[in-house]
Amino acid sequence: MSAVATNGGAPGGIRDVVLRTDALTRRFGALVATDRVSLCLARGERHALIGPNGAGKTTLINLLTGVLAPTAGRIELLGEDITGLAPHRRVRRGLVRTFQINQLFASFTPLQSLALAVSSQLGMAGRWWRALGADRRVAQRCEALMVQFRLDDVAQRRVGELPYGKQRLLEIALALACEPRVLLLDEPVAGVPGGERGEILDAVAELPHDVSVLLIEHDMDVVFGFARRMTVLVSGAVFAEGSPEEIARDPRVRSVYLGSAVHG
Repeated sequence: MSAVATNGGAPGGIRDVVLRTDALTRRFGALVATDRVSLCLARGERHALIGPNGAGKTTLINLLTGVLAPTAGRIELLGEDITGLAPHRRVRRGLVRTFQINQLFASFTPLQSLALAVSSQLGMAGRWWRALGADRRVAQRCEALMVQFRLDDVAQRRVGELPYGKQRLLEIALALACEPRVLLLDEPVAGVPGGERGEILDAVAELPHDVSVLLIEHDMDVVFGFARRMTVLVSGAVFAEGSPEEIARDPRVRSVYLGSAVHG
C-alpha cells in the first residue's frame, strides 16, 4: 500500500475532524513556501509533520496559528473557518502552539508563569498575582500542572536558572493551561540534553487523550514513538501521508528524507 496522499482528506473511518486545511498556499513573491497543503487532524490524534529542512513545516505552522496569512486556501477549526482570525482568537478557540525556541519570561518562576496563563484562561489576567493566592481554581490548576509536568520541585526558582529540559516542560505546561483542543508541538526536544529528554517524552506521551497533537520534529525516534499518523512535506507540498509503518516502507520517502537505514 502506498503512503502517497493525493487529496489530503481524512483517512477512511476518521470522524470528528478538529483541524482541517484545504489547499493552503503561501507565496513569497515567486517562491511557493506552502503549496496547496490539505490535511485533517482528528480528535485525539497523534500526528507528526516531517520533512527535510526548507520543506515548509514552519511556514505551515505559522499559517495555522495566524502568524502568516495564506495566499490561498482555507483553515477550519472545529468546523469553523478561522482563515482570517487573529492569532490570539485562535488560541481562545483552542488552537495552541509551543515554539522551537522557548518564549518564556526568564525572571518569572514556573508558578508565576502558570498563574498568569491559568488566570488569563479564566478571564482574570489583570489580577493574576492576587488570583494565585485568592482563587482556589487558579491554585489547584497550577498545582496540577506542576505535578503533571514534573515542575513541582522547581516551582519557586527563576525560569532563567532552570535546566533547559525543565524550561521545555514549562512551555508545554503553559500551552496546556490554555486548554487546547489542538496542540502544535514545535520540536519539543530540540536542544535538550539527552539526560533531560526522558521527562519531556513522558510528559508528551501523557497529554490528555482528547487533545489532538500535531508534532513537528526532526528526531525520528521521537516521531516514530509518538505518531499514529504522519505527513511528509517536501518543497512545500504534501509528498506522502499514512501510518508510521507505511511511511517507513515508502521507498520515495526513504530516498528524500528518512534514508535507507531508518526504521527499516
